[in-house]
Amino acid sequence: MATTVAVKTMKAAQVTGAGAGFEIVEREIPEPGPGQVRIKVLACGVCHSDALVVEGSWPGIAYPRVPGHEVAGIVDMLGAGVTEWRKGQRVGVGWHGGHDGTCAECRRGDFRNCRNQKIAGISYDGGYQQFMVAPTEALASIPESLSDVEAAPLLCAGITTYDALRHAGAMPGDLVAVQGIGGLGHLGVQFANKFGYKVAAIGRGPRNESLAKKLGAQVYIDSNAQDASEELQKLGGARVIMATAPNSKAMSELIDGLGPNGKLLVIGASFDPIEVTPIQLIMGSKTVQGWAAGPPADSEDTLRFAALSGVRAMIETYPLEQAAAAYARMMSGKAEFRVVLTM
Repeated sequence: MATTVAVKTMKAAQVTGAGAGFEIVEREIPEPGPGQVRIKVLACGVCHSDALVVEGSWPGIAYPRVPGHEVAGIVDMLGAGVTEWRKGQRVGVGWHGGHDGTCAECRRGDFRNCRNQKIAGISYDGGYQQFMVAPTEALASIPESLSDVEAAPLLCAGITTYDALRHAGAMPGDLVAVQGIGGLGHLGVQFANKFGYKVAAIGRGPRNESLAKKLGAQVYIDSNAQDASEELQKLGGARVIMATAPNSKAMSELIDGLGPNGKLLVIGASFDPIEVTPIQLIMGSKTVQGWAAGPPADSEDTLRFAALSGVRAMIETYPLEQAAAAYARMMSGKAEFRVVLTM
């Protein structure tokens, strides 16, 4: 059992304003309020979405703010009224940092689309610190067979790819393409393989071919050398194309690779428009759908499936004190493939 910490302060990597970068500071260890727990953070993933805090592109952020929504740790203190979690229990917090439980979507159990959803590291301080406070509705239980470092990226990149794929409508044996072999895509290829799909990985250049096939792709398409849509049509057309690289032009070019009733599943976030003509969608009854992460119950499904199937992120670790370097490494696009802070 964990014991309540005796020290009064902790280290945190905070952002003081849009574009201000990180500073390592000593903060008072926070106290959990009613319906909250305090988590001793043991690992926290560095996600591209953390740029929303660092660059100030998410409206209404209160600074200073500690980012981080791929948090793995243990429950250190229970707030008033918390009975469903215990001190010392391993927990994680992902993008879904809480919901109101009262809006029309929550009343129907659609917590993913809560109109007043909280986001860890944006609505409140996240996991780039040694201790954090989170509401109980944000907590996911972590299986003992996953380490904290392994679990952290599964709480955002993992759940996003896993949940999107399992709701996409493809059946075992169907052709599923994954665009991009990066932080999201290298997990998407693994999940698609474990789901029993015929997996086509789409990357730029030949260098990722051997890795993509090692991760479980049966086919590799180099979009620099081949027309990816034509190659997918030679295979019968994709039932699902999961677009993980945040490049709207590249996504638009893949729509013609869909087969009948095919779906372009968009999880790579970009502010540029995807271009598609009505006739492209009408002919073959094709669809374009976006997908965000998901609530903690779905995080737990992701973690359990990963533990059972052997799906793991490829990870580079940095100590908390090097949060700025870790963030820069992630933003460079050169990390292979997820970056995780350790405490």
